[in-house]
Amino acid sequence: MDSPHGAAVKAENFGLKGPRGWAFRGVAIDAGPGSLIAVEGPSGSGRTCLLLALTGRMKANEGHAEVAGHRLPKRMAAVRRVAALGPVSGVNDLDQALTVAEQLREGALLQRRYEGPVRALLRPRGERRATTAARIDAALAAVGLDLDALPKGPRTSVRDLDRLEAVRLSVAIALLGSPRLLALDDLDLKLSDSERADAWAMLRSIADAGTTVLAVCSQAPEGVRVLRTATAEPPAKDTGTAGAKPAAEPGAKHAKPARKDTAKPAAKDTGKAETKPAAEDGAESGAESGAQTGAKTPADTGAKPTAGADDRTDDRTDDDTKGTDDALAEAGRA
Repeated sequence: MDSPHGAAVKAENFGLKGPRGWAFRGVAIDAGPGSLIAVEGPSGSGRTCLLLALTGRMKANEGHAEVAGHRLPKRMAAVRRVAALGPVSGVNDLDQALTVAEQLREGALLQRRYEGPVRALLRPRGERRATTAARIDAALAAVGLDLDALPKGPRTSVRDLDRLEAVRLSVAIALLGSPRLLALDDLDLKLSDSERADAWAMLRSIADAGTTVLAVCSQAPEGVRVLRTATAEPPAKDTGTAGAKPAAEPGAKHAKPARKDTAKPAAKDTGKAETKPAAEDGAESGAESGAQTGAKTPADTGAKPTAGADDRTDDRTDDDTKGTDDALAEAGRA
């Protein structure tokens, strides 16, 4: 496989802001062709977003960057033509239902169909097959993956590969297009110390062959250029909004129960004390009920005279009505 000339990677005040705030911000780098760069930082610090932005897969909205002389974010399509992705979870995952040989052939077919020159499609079928087989063998040699050493050789299922073998296979597929920039995510995920050392040795050999390599990791080994990311702080506007909202909510919560306790329950208890005890059991029952419920009795509140006056008025009304009915009856008999 030909050794492509690596892409220089430069960035100044490079940042990307999404709906939830800044993914990364203030990134600066100046790396020459054939460099091995480790993007180091804690999970959630925007490492993957930076990787995708530098390869033309995500559009940054602050600062600028250059990859192989193509300025970002204006020339994202040109950057995608010279940059290839290794393993990036959720973006180019391996198909677990395929065998290793099928996955390689699929990668070669897609690269030839979408990335290769159109004139390559006009070559005879036998020549195309020979060229594809040679490129696959060269890519496997570059990543150190021996198909014959696998449990079932080329027919080994992708799901049966261990983590390091899956990384080697993904990188081999990326190298089929002879990229100038190779980018991969979570290099040291689920790898032992010895496997991590083997993975970095693989990337270092690819960089020495001329391809610029950009790898996301939790901790970079010694001798590797490090580009660190940190979780960006939210803008001042968002902080102010977040601080004002909790202050308004507790106030509203306390105000509503206060109106409920002082208005509605008081009216309900007073009605019971004025009406029920006076009508059923008189003053003694009202006082006893008030003592049990904690409400004031009619005697304390001055409601007894009012209740008594109402009762006497009702009695007089009944007596007057009865007398009027008797007088009319007598007049009828006369």
